[in-house]
Amino acid sequence: MEKHKKWVFIVNPVAGSGYALSLVEKIEQMIAINGLDAAVEITRHKGHATELAEHYSSNGYNCIIGVGGDGTMNEIAAPLINRRDIVVGLIAGGTGNDFVQITGFPDRFSEKDWEIFFRAKSIPMDVGTCNGKIILNGMGLGFDAQVASENYTESGEVKQGGKSKYLWHIIKTLITYREKKVKMLFNGSAYETDCFMHTIANGRRFAGSFLLTPRSIANDALLDICAIKKLSLIQRLKILMMVPSGTHVKDKRVNYYQTDRVSLEFPARMPYHVDGELFYAQHFDVSVLPGALNIIYNPEGKHFFNVGTGVTVQADNAAMLSGN
Repeated sequence: MEKHKKWVFIVNPVAGSGYALSLVEKIEQMIAINGLDAAVEITRHKGHATELAEHYSSNGYNCIIGVGGDGTMNEIAAPLINRRDIVVGLIAGGTGNDFVQITGFPDRFSEKDWEIFFRAKSIPMDVGTCNGKIILNGMGLGFDAQVASENYTESGEVKQGGKSKYLWHIIKTLITYREKKVKMLFNGSAYETDCFMHTIANGRRFAGSFLLTPRSIANDALLDICAIKKLSLIQRLKILMMVPSGTHVKDKRVNYYQTDRVSLEFPARMPYHVDGELFYAQHFDVSVLPGALNIIYNPEGKHFFNVGTGVTVQADNAAMLSGN
C-alpha cells in the first residue's frame, strides 16, 4: 500500500518580484481538486525555508515543495539530503529558474504541467557539495561569480535596479576582469592553470539562458565541469556568444569534463555562487552525492535524467593535465 502523502508548499514571497506569492491561490485550488492533505507556508526571512523543511519533515510530511527560485529550492533541500522517505519538488516562481529545467518542467506552468506535477512522479537526483554547501543546479567561479558579486552591497544586500543594472555589470566585468591562477587536484594528479570561468554543475542552464554545461545528466553520479581558460577581450565576446547554444564546448580554450570530485585552490579569497547565492572562499572541495534527493520530475518533459533508456552521456573528457 502506498504511504499516505502529506504535502507542504513553502513559498518565498519575494521570489520573481512577487510572482511566487501570486501562485498561492492556484496551489490552494490544486490542493482542493486533488483532495490533498496539505499545508501552505510563507517564508519570512533568509533560511526560513530550511527551518520549515526540517519542521515539516520531522512531523510526518513527506512531500516538501518549494515555490520560488533556485535559492529557495536549495534551502529546502539542504536538510533533506539522503532522506529516502521524502519527496521534494519545485514550482518555479523565481526570475532565472535554472534548476527547474533539470526536472523537465518549464519556468511557468501550463494547466497540463500542474496536472503532471501533482502526480508526484519522482526520481533520485545527484547532489553536489562544496565546502559543506549543497549544489543542486550548479556553482560558478571566475567571471560569472565576479558579475554576481557586483550585484551585492558589502553588507550582502542585493543592489537596487533591473536587468539594465545586471547588463552593465556584465559589460564592465567583461572588460576589466583579470584571470586568476588556480591549482587543481583531479584524479590524484595536480596541475596549475588560469581561470576565466569555472562552472561545476548538475544542471545545464545558468542565468536564464546560458548553457554552460550542456551535456549534464543529473543522475549519472558525475558533475559536469566547464573550465574556460585565459581569453582576450575578443575571445571573451566570441565564447560568451556561443554559450547560449552550448557550442562553446567545442572551442579549444574550453575544457569540458566530468568527475565525481575535484579540489581547487586560488591565491586569495574570491567570490563564488551556488544556485544563485553568493559566497567567498579560497579553497574548494567539490564532490557528488549520487541519488541523494528524491525529486518530482516531468517524465513527458525535456528533463536531464537517464530513465531506463540505455542513453549514455556524451562528454569531452579533455586532457586535464595538459595545461593547455
